[in-house]
Amino acid sequence: MRSADSVSAPVWDPRQYLRHTTHRTRPFLDLLQRIPPLPDRGRPARIADLGCGPGNVTALLADRWPDAHITGYDLSPEMLERAAKDWSGTTPGGGWLDFRPADAAHWTPAEPHDLIVSNAALQWVPNHPESLAAWIDGLRPGGTLAFQVPGNFTAPSHALLGELCALPEWRTRLGGQGRRFVHILEPAGYLARLTALGCEADVWETVYCQLLQGEDAVLDWVKGTALRPVLTALGDDREAADAFLAQYRALLREAYPAGPDGTVFPFRRVFAVARKPS
Repeated sequence: MRSADSVSAPVWDPRQYLRHTTHRTRPFLDLLQRIPPLPDRGRPARIADLGCGPGNVTALLADRWPDAHITGYDLSPEMLERAAKDWSGTTPGGGWLDFRPADAAHWTPAEPHDLIVSNAALQWVPNHPESLAAWIDGLRPGGTLAFQVPGNFTAPSHALLGELCALPEWRTRLGGQGRRFVHILEPAGYLARLTALGCEADVWETVYCQLLQGEDAVLDWVKGTALRPVLTALGDDREAADAFLAQYRALLREAYPAGPDGTVFPFRRVFAVARKPS
């Protein structure tokens, strides 16, 4: 989920995103383990997933809260179509799972929620630290806000992308497309904001040393995420897209050399779980 900027909103490819689903899902599973039990209110929990993508992670919420009413929100029609096709409807535990379009930059709960989660989506929302208060307000007493965001935007994968977009041959068309994530806070920044809102907060970071498989594995990874704005900006200009990818591929091969067992791709994530007072 990202801001509804008609010029820069990336076009998403669910199939490309899901090519690395095991690595992409692991941080959410780690986040899920740290979410405390929701208060027993004698009725199914109300849960929102901001930036649900293709819905595969949203569906994991139904495993933890089988009878909950869970809604996944995203701005991408491509992602929502895939999510609705694969996951919407009654869950095996008797709950309900649906998906709706929404922009996280402006979304606030229309009704009180027991849990609001976001998995690797808020990096696309520059004002998201200012939205924390509204999301906490939208929780019932004892409810939880939980999210994780990538914290690897100074890593070679992203630094090289920014440098390439800034070269004279690409600057006019791509501008700042490679440097979009400077608004991500350090863990201490999220902790300070959440505790100032009266929450009991658990904030941490983890670096996953992911072993990616296949030729040009890091390029294949970023094609599902960080490269989406670039590929969207280049549009149907196949020649330009191929030229850009060739240059970026060469840089990534040098920065992340393939080994006999795959390509090591360190990936830092920042996590936060905040519980509203009862």
